[in-house]
Amino acid sequence: MSLVLVVEDNDDLAFGISRSLEGEGYDVEVAANGVVAVEKALSLKPDLIVLDLMLPEMSGFDALRKIRGAGAKCPVIILTARGEETDKLHGFRLGADDYVTKPFSVSELLARVAVHLRRTEARAPEGSAPLRFGDVTVSPAGRSVTRGGKPVPLKPREFDLLLKFLERPGFVFSRVRLLNDVWGYQADVQTRTVDLHVAELRRKLEADPQHPKHFVTVWKAGYRFDS
Repeated sequence: MSLVLVVEDNDDLAFGISRSLEGEGYDVEVAANGVVAVEKALSLKPDLIVLDLMLPEMSGFDALRKIRGAGAKCPVIILTARGEETDKLHGFRLGADDYVTKPFSVSELLARVAVHLRRTEARAPEGSAPLRFGDVTVSPAGRSVTRGGKPVPLKPREFDLLLKFLERPGFVFSRVRLLNDVWGYQADVQTRTVDLHVAELRRKLEADPQHPKHFVTVWKAGYRFDS
């Protein structure tokens, strides 16, 4: 049974989220501030974290930085009233995998939790051969990436997106297709998640992120990977 850590200082909201998650069969722990969140994340090793940003004692951003800095790799869904793209991008760069903006529907949050947990449980086939493009080497089995022989840390969802591109070089993936295949979202979801994650892949794996050669934008269609 998966353990979900809910980090939320609003008691009523934390209670409602916890009861909903428990109703889906998950074990739930709650932390009401950033300091306790870091302690529980590192001691309990949850399978997923739902993390509010506006927290007492330590912000959600700082808590996420410490959690990732300590080596925790579980999916993190940011739960916040902040809707600015800069906040979302900052969260992704610190290690978040997804975000839900308040107000939100509980059914949407539960769906995203289920998707991330399913993808965490999925494992690449043993013996998958390394994949290469440019000076980048990707190990599907080890879920690791090197560039010029040096390790490149990718967030879990960034790695999943990279593997999707590598499956079909030259194929134009629409944003809807990527949301369905990588995140498990429905077609009518409106989000910049794909764009932000592609931007991170360019930043980490392209020689010139402003003029990408591998992760190419196809105008009004989506993205294409060129090996």
